[in-house]
Amino acid sequence: MSPELNALLTSWDWRPEIIITLAIFGTLYTMGWVRLRRRSGRNKLANGWRLFAYWLAMLAIVLALLSPIDVLSGLLFYMHMIQHLLLTMIAAPLIMLANPMPFILWGLPTRPRQQVGRALTYALHRESRFRTGLRRATTPGICLTLMFVTLWVWHDPNLYNLALRSAVVHDLEHYTFFFTALLYWWHATGAAPRIHPLMSRPKRIGYMFVAIPSTFFLGVGIAFSQTILYTYYETVPRVPAPVGLTL
Repeated sequence: MSPELNALLTSWDWRPEIIITLAIFGTLYTMGWVRLRRRSGRNKLANGWRLFAYWLAMLAIVLALLSPIDVLSGLLFYMHMIQHLLLTMIAAPLIMLANPMPFILWGLPTRPRQQVGRALTYALHRESRFRTGLRRATTPGICLTLMFVTLWVWHDPNLYNLALRSAVVHDLEHYTFFFTALLYWWHATGAAPRIHPLMSRPKRIGYMFVAIPSTFFLGVGIAFSQTILYTYYETVPRVPAPVGLTL
């Protein structure tokens, strides 16, 4: 292995804001899971696979944003796509499957938990205007559309190149991908808060299949483009192939 490739593969970007955020939410979720487990035993809510799913999602975020994948995403197109898939198709659905809202709430100290609980009860009451507005703004169709639009907009060549040249824009890209994916998977998994009617299993399966054509046609358009769409990659060094893999 060349020294350059070895340096890339051992490059970890220990960004404190990401590490601190993951540590806080990971601790709150785990503490809440333990408390609910003690209170209710091995019920359907506080079971082991939810905790495993949540921490697997945390690992996916670490790999996407802190590992050499992040460094290589600025040099290789396919690594950038892997980074996005880790955030939207692994981390986001695993977080929603873990149903984080009740566990993070129970992970808070008693007084803050009571205060946040009262605020949520007021905001999400069936007659509240906030709940009504939130429900109208986050229907399954709107969340699906937001994810589609975000995906296509960020793959516009000008925005894509800008994201790779600017760390701030690149972070914004990741945030929008991740949070629109969370909204999409919120409906697909039925996670809390349940302010929308829970879709039946066949409808949820159909909801996930509807997302396939958009990503498929985007991928086909990129793969069969007759011109170089993302000219940024013309300006970066080539990553040397590992010894034995050179064609």
